[in-house]
Amino acid sequence: MGKTLFDKIWDAHVVQNIPDGPTQLYIDRLYCHEVTSPQAFDGMRARGLRCLRPQQIFCMPDHNTPTHDQDRPIADPVSRKQVETLARNACEFGLTHYGMMSPDNGIIHVVGPEKGLSLPGMTIVCGDSHTSTHGAMGAVAFGIGTSEVEMVLAAQCILQQKPRSMRITINGNLGKGVTAKDVALFLMARITTSGATGYFVEYAGEVVRQMSMESRLTLCNLSIEMGARGGFIAPDETTFTYLQGREFAPQGEAWERALAQWRTLKSDDDAVFDRELAFDAADIEPRITYGTNPGMGIGITESIPEQGDVNFDKALSYMGFRAGEKLLGKKIDVVFLGACTNGRIEDFRAFASVVKGRKKAEDVVAWLVPGSWAVHRQICAEGLDRVLAAAGFEIRQPGCSACLAMNDDKIPSGKYCLSTSNRNFEGRQGPGARTILCSPLVAAAAAVTGVITDPRELL
Repeated sequence: MGKTLFDKIWDAHVVQNIPDGPTQLYIDRLYCHEVTSPQAFDGMRARGLRCLRPQQIFCMPDHNTPTHDQDRPIADPVSRKQVETLARNACEFGLTHYGMMSPDNGIIHVVGPEKGLSLPGMTIVCGDSHTSTHGAMGAVAFGIGTSEVEMVLAAQCILQQKPRSMRITINGNLGKGVTAKDVALFLMARITTSGATGYFVEYAGEVVRQMSMESRLTLCNLSIEMGARGGFIAPDETTFTYLQGREFAPQGEAWERALAQWRTLKSDDDAVFDRELAFDAADIEPRITYGTNPGMGIGITESIPEQGDVNFDKALSYMGFRAGEKLLGKKIDVVFLGACTNGRIEDFRAFASVVKGRKKAEDVVAWLVPGSWAVHRQICAEGLDRVLAAAGFEIRQPGCSACLAMNDDKIPSGKYCLSTSNRNFEGRQGPGARTILCSPLVAAAAAVTGVITDPRELL
C-alpha cells in the first residue's frame, strides 16, 4: 500500500517512537515571536541550557508591533516589554532576529515563505496556531505551546502524537470574484470548525493546483479554523518557481539536488487517507461570516440560516443580526486588509483592482497593513501605493495589526469591521468589536461603497 505525503514527511523526521507514547519528531525550523516565547527562554536559562541548533531558529516580533511610527519607542508598556524581551533573548541565545524597522521584519508567517526559510519536506513549528500557513510550501507545519517551544529550543525535537490524515479535493474552476479565502470559508461552513479535529489535511484537486502560492498560503493558514492540526499542499512547479532565487532557498547545484528530491514529495496513487472529502468549485461564491466563529458563514447573496440553538442565538445577538437576514447592503464602519491570512502582495493587487478609479467611502475607516516590509516595498515598486492613495487609502507599516487586539489597531465596541483576517471571535479585534470575515475583494467593495457589496458588481 502506498503512503500519503504526510506519512512520508513525518516518517522521515521520526527520531524514535516511544512505546504507548508520543513520537519524538525532529524539527527543521522553529519560528519565535514575542508573545509565546518569553517563558520558554526563561526555562532554558533556569536550566542552564543553550539552543542545540540556533541556525535553525528565527525570531521576529509581529503581534505587538504598532503599524505606525515604528521608528519610535512603543507607547504601550506591555507591548514594548514583550518586543524588547524577544530582542534580548535572541541576542543572548545567538539566534537570528528580525526586529522592528529591519527590512526583513513582518508577520512571521509571511516572512518565512517569502525569504525561502520554509521549504518543501520540512517540519516547521511556531508558538502560534496559524503556523499551518507554511504547509503551502509542501511542509508539515503546525502550532505548538510555550513548553513545546522550550523543548525545540533545547533539543530541536518535539514529542507529538501523530495525527490522522485527511484529503480535501476541490475540483472545477473558481468563478468570478471567488478567491482562496472564499474557498476556506466555504470549507469551514461545510465541515464546521471542529470537523477536521485530529487530522492533518492535504488539499488537492484542480482548484488547488491552479492556485498561486499566495492563495495556497491563505488556504493553508485557515486549516486550523476547521480544527485541523495543520494543512498542506504537495509541492509542484508553482512552488518551485516561487522559491527559486529566494534568500534561504538552495542555490546552484544544491538547488538542482533539492528540486529532484522535492519532486518526489507527493502522495502515492494508492495511498489511503483516514478520511476523504470532495467539493465542487461551482458551489462557491464570494463569502462573508455572520457569527462569532469562522464556520458561521454564508455566500454573499445568501441569507443567515435559521438554526435556533443557544450558541447560535448568542452569536447573532452579539453581532446584532437576525436569522433570515441578508447582509448585502449592511453598513460597515471599518475595513481591515492584512494579517497572515491576506497581507501578501496578491491581496493588495486584488484590493487595488477594485478601488482603482473609485473613492473610499467617507464614513469608512480603512487599515491597509502589509504582511512584511518586503510586501510594502513591492506595493510601492508596482505603483499600487499611488493607486490606493488616489482612491483615498493609506498604507500602514507591517504587523499583525487589527487581526487581534494586542496592539494599537483595535476596533471600537459595537462597530462592524469587514476583515481579511482569520478569526471573528467575540472581542478578537477589541472589546465589543463585531468582525465579519471576508476576502480582499469583498473588503475593497465595501471600502468604496460603505456597505457590504458583492464584489462581482464592481469587477
